[in-house]
Amino acid sequence: MIAVVKVGTSSITDDAGVIDDAALEKVCTEIAHARAAGNQVVLVTSGAIAAGLPALGIATRPTDVGTLQAVAAVGQPRLMERYTALLGAHGLVAAQVLLTPWDFAQRDQYLHARDTLEHLMQLGALPIVNENDTVADDEIRYGDNDRLAALVAHLVGADLLVLLTDTPGLFTADPRLDHEASLIEEIIEVDEALEKVAGGAGTDRGSGGMASKLAAAKIAAWSGVRSVIAGASQPDVILHALEGKAVGTVVHPHERRLPSRKLWIAFAQAAAGRVVVDEGARTALAEGGRSLLAAGVRGVDGTWEAGAAVEVVVDGRPFAKGIARYSSKDLSVHAGRRTDDLPEGLPHEVIHRDDLVVLP
Repeated sequence: MIAVVKVGTSSITDDAGVIDDAALEKVCTEIAHARAAGNQVVLVTSGAIAAGLPALGIATRPTDVGTLQAVAAVGQPRLMERYTALLGAHGLVAAQVLLTPWDFAQRDQYLHARDTLEHLMQLGALPIVNENDTVADDEIRYGDNDRLAALVAHLVGADLLVLLTDTPGLFTADPRLDHEASLIEEIIEVDEALEKVAGGAGTDRGSGGMASKLAAAKIAAWSGVRSVIAGASQPDVILHALEGKAVGTVVHPHERRLPSRKLWIAFAQAAAGRVVVDEGARTALAEGGRSLLAAGVRGVDGTWEAGAAVEVVVDGRPFAKGIARYSSKDLSVHAGRRTDDLPEGLPHEVIHRDDLVVLP
């Protein structure tokens, strides 16, 4: 079995942002046990920024991207140094892999990243993945490692995605505020109600929170991958998740799976705006598998350039997402026009069906 294990910043650092060796050792020991049981593991770890803050004498996490990238450059080797030592004590060789969103968007990069990870596993090394925080541009970064872990799970054809956090799983309400909140043990479909329950970021040291865990599980579900959201402090949590034992919140996979490019369009890119369409266009896209033409567009919401990701909405409800071949300015001018009436040089499709994802 192949498992992608993601551990969050709050699970491996203390309140001061310093790496917690005991927590890190627990993760490494459990990974070693999983490997000894015959499983392959890819670790996606946060913590580079949090590890770099105390080294630079910075008490509060900065908000500007430039400083965060500089802090990550200091923290990343410190984090890898500890992983290398702790995994080495179990006879495992750690291998650092830094990825950016373009590694999933471009086919050749996608294949290269997949080959690299597969070769590392074949050689017996343990890939440790992180977003390339030191160089990733603010406009193309993931923003958290949960979604990155879900995309990596798709990349390596994983059977399981384990999202370790500082709570036992997803609750019916925030357990910090509602003492009657109960653990949700099983999720068949991630819907709007669950996303509202998930809320926002959990701690000052991390960039995600339960909302990003649920978003990652949703991505994994559309990849055909089972997910487990569980507490990093739970004993033998990784091995129990691999064995299918009751631990944390289990999110079941969909029967329908999205290919890598459409997965990237749907979940890895933020929408720059919305294209409003009529019911006829919705039917053509959702039921007929057609491309979106200018004739079906009734309005434009937002500002973007050609090549940006946009949501497609009808009656205020988004039902699809795609890569626009028109800028918002051009689309505003030509919305509603038949293809034969468009000026020469403009694409026939506002969004080509190959660049469109329809989701419930």
